[in-house]
Amino acid sequence: MLYIASPEGKLAVLEGLNPAMGTGGSGDVLAGCIVGLAAQGMDPFAAACTGAVMHQKAGKELYEKAGIFTADQLIPEIALLAR
Repeated sequence: MLYIASPEGKLAVLEGLNPAMGTGGSGDVLAGCIVGLAAQGMDPFAAACTGAVMHQKAGKELYEKAGIFTADQLIPEIALLAR
């Protein structure tokens, strides 16, 4: 499980983690996704939750398509989800 918490006490729990996401740089992609959403004006907690869901879904879809993948392959997958 992934826990997302805000300084104000909000808490979100994301289930269904993907072990294929344990590749070098995937956390950097997640951070970029969250910051990109926040930079567009999304509330930081909502950006963290949305970014984590998009990151997880992109990783799952990429794993189903290609098996093992690298972090740079996640970026186009996340872009497809953002449409």
